[in-house]
Amino acid sequence: MTVRLEKGVERPAPVTIEVDGNAIPAYEGETVATALLAAGVRTFHTTSSGMPRAPYCNMGVCFECEVEIDGALLVRACMTPVRAGMRVRTRADHGRG
Repeated sequence: MTVRLEKGVERPAPVTIEVDGNAIPAYEGETVATALLAAGVRTFHTTSSGMPRAPYCNMGVCFECEVEIDGALLVRACMTPVRAGMRVRTRADHGRG
């Protein structure tokens, strides 16, 4: 289920990104965090004690939105623009490392 504002919003054609092995629609110009939240992803990583973490500040300060993107670890999803074909791994079951 995708949750996005639609009325009065103009977007480019959707692209596909892979998130934990699943294809989800996204739009170039939005952040990876926005695409994940719109697709229903609520846990971006877990702490070493197993606590779920998700975006908090959405401006790159808190580091709660860290994911793996195209093999790069600890990437802030709220600061990374979507591009077609990117591969995102949430690390929801992998702790911080």
